[in-house]
Amino acid sequence: MSSQSPHITALDIAPLDTFDEDLTAYFAKCEEKLGLIPNVLRAYSFDQDKLRAFMGMYNDLMLSDSGLSKLEREMIAVTVSSGNKCFYCLTAHGAAVRQLSGDPALGEALVMNYRTADLEPRQRAMLDFAWKMTMQPAAIEDADRQALRDAGFSDRDIWDIAAVASFFNMSNRMATAVDMQPNPEYHAMAR
Repeated sequence: MSSQSPHITALDIAPLDTFDEDLTAYFAKCEEKLGLIPNVLRAYSFDQDKLRAFMGMYNDLMLSDSGLSKLEREMIAVTVSSGNKCFYCLTAHGAAVRQLSGDPALGEALVMNYRTADLEPRQRAMLDFAWKMTMQPAAIEDADRQALRDAGFSDRDIWDIAAVASFFNMSNRMATAVDMQPNPEYHAMAR
């Protein structure tokens, strides 16, 4: 078992040996593939049904078929998390951007200010939209969706961009509310 941060959240969490069989198997798969159990999963384990719902939504948004690449979805996660200053998600998803892109500088730029990153126009339009959804959601208008279409996104892609940005806005708020801490291993990944 990998080393876990002694502080996962400010709230009590369930001990690993109390989980249902399906979740125990999922945690074992995490250990096998990632070398750790992400603290976000441990944090949501407060309620096993909510953990399953969180995992289902995350897996659907981040891993299912989409016109957005896995990297693009992770870029949205980091950009939204930057706007919300979510330490957990910036650390975990910053590591994912570094790993998927092979470019540590990209991950760092997105964490600090996505506008400083060397991005393709399509990615810039996507992140501009995700940023506006995060910082000024009531100001989203047709012109914002049209800018995405003009950059080559389909309406389905626009839905996916909005869904990923929305999910991470919710996740950021939960992580901040419960003082969720990232696994220490994320800090060194893909550097």
